[in-house]
Amino acid sequence: MAMNFKHLRYFWAVAHTGNLTRAAEQLHVSQSALSVQIRQLEEWFEQDLFERQGRSLALTEAGRIALEYADTLFTVGDELVNVLKGNAGRSREVIRIGAITTLSRNFQISFLSPLSAADDVVVVLRSDNQEQLLAKLQSQDLDIVLTSQLPPRDQGRQWLVHTIDKQPVSLVGHPTRNLENAQMAALLQEQPVIVPTAENPVRIGFDAWCERKDIKPNIRAEVDDMPLMRLMVREDFGVAVVPPIVVRDELNSGMLVDFGDIPALVETFHAVTLKRKFPNPFLPKLLRRIDDGLLPKAHD
Repeated sequence: MAMNFKHLRYFWAVAHTGNLTRAAEQLHVSQSALSVQIRQLEEWFEQDLFERQGRSLALTEAGRIALEYADTLFTVGDELVNVLKGNAGRSREVIRIGAITTLSRNFQISFLSPLSAADDVVVVLRSDNQEQLLAKLQSQDLDIVLTSQLPPRDQGRQWLVHTIDKQPVSLVGHPTRNLENAQMAALLQEQPVIVPTAENPVRIGFDAWCERKDIKPNIRAEVDDMPLMRLMVREDFGVAVVPPIVVRDELNSGMLVDFGDIPALVETFHAVTLKRKFPNPFLPKLLRRIDDGLLPKAHD
């Protein structure tokens, strides 16, 4: 039995308005008739497409998948008209990636580089704090979240955490300080130190290491933005506790100097996904590249 595209068009309208009354007005049909059409489509799919949230209708996971395909289908119909009128165009898969705001931009570029040659995919990249990004992942507005922080294992959420890379954390500073041969403990106590803020995993590990070694670092600044930390150390506000990838270009050019790794301190880069019945079809391909070691490492 072929699918009734009239039913799909009605579903598409309701999904985009989130309201039966407004969709019925746009389609010039009664609300009751529209409800019947949606129920028939759900029976045909054998899946619930909507769930009621107050006065609005929210898409289920199956509904979001159906909407993506409906968007593509009706876009292709528009493209057909454009092609026949001499304006060619092709649909492409969309993958939505979230990255925490403190994550190294260099790492993000390394992760995204395999996608640069993929003509069949459009990348949508969002930045926010981890809580907001995980909420968007939960609501299926994102397909994957890049982070250096493990997500909480609560509220019954089945986060899937894929570890991409680990990198040592170093003490980095301006070459005019000429500190290459100094001991790490002396550097931290005598030089002004720029560190991540208290909730950052690198800072948590750094504080614990200093406590074990009875080191009282001379903290000059606490910064939650890696690009700002990068600028501060370039302007010689102090020496920075930072993964070298954050200042990779400056280290390569000699603008900054790596004074050495802080023992036992690493930053771990993760990709977080959510187990779904209908995953983004491009996502398994990307994750297989992690398993196969084909994604660039953070220190490359």
